[in-house]
Amino acid sequence: MTDRVQQAFGLSRQPFDKDIPVDLMWMDSGRQSALERLAQTITHHQHGLVIGEPGVGKTCVLRALRERLSPAHFRIEYVAHVTLGRRDFYRQLCYTLGIEPKSTPAAMFEGIQRECLVGANDHRLHAAVVLDEAHLMPDGTLSHLHLLANFHWDSKPLLSLIFVGLPELLERLKLGIHRSLLTRIHTKIELSPGSPDLTAAYLRQRLVAAGAKSEVFTADGLGLMHELTGGLLRSVDVLALAAMRLATLEDKTLIDRDLVRRALHHTPLA
Repeated sequence: MTDRVQQAFGLSRQPFDKDIPVDLMWMDSGRQSALERLAQTITHHQHGLVIGEPGVGKTCVLRALRERLSPAHFRIEYVAHVTLGRRDFYRQLCYTLGIEPKSTPAAMFEGIQRECLVGANDHRLHAAVVLDEAHLMPDGTLSHLHLLANFHWDSKPLLSLIFVGLPELLERLKLGIHRSLLTRIHTKIELSPGSPDLTAAYLRQRLVAAGAKSEVFTADGLGLMHELTGGLLRSVDVLALAAMRLATLEDKTLIDRDLVRRALHHTPLA
């Protein structure tokens, strides 16, 4: 957002930036429940699955998760580059965990398990690895991950894997090739787009957090925002920002249905 838009609406910060502090992020009851369930899963040294459409708020829950669990007891690592074969995936995981990659998958697998074992035994630190966009993982890599959960004949759960992706990830995991992995996942969390009321509440919360002192959208403007975005938060951000920019050009400080509809054509959502 430009300074001109911030000034026009009396904002102290940009309301739709990704670098919003965790304590200002939108956490409705559904996402708060998802956060608590995910935290409990890792606390019990189990594996989890988080699925939802793009822009539904999965990353917000994951960011809040890192703040929720004490770094004195939990080590939360994030891996986004998962479209790799088995060797390169283990290499990526070694870099994430601070381990020097070895020349063979077997040696890197051993190094990863040893790192988790040392962390648990010497520091009482449980490791959890978040695998984002897991629906993009090759079958050869995904089908091998259940082996990472096997410590001492599958008797010591020293590593939690959190698989995050689109809804089709669950369908892939149900295939026979992945049944060993699916049966080790204890928790499924599915995030859905919000209702019209939640979309309106989300927009108001983001704008207030940015310093807004009065309403920016009319009631019918908020209604159309939900209709055009389906309640997907990322799309709401894109359309709301476009509407605020257009309002600034037209010297308006209240955004109605007509302005939202016209702003849609300034975005890729049209």
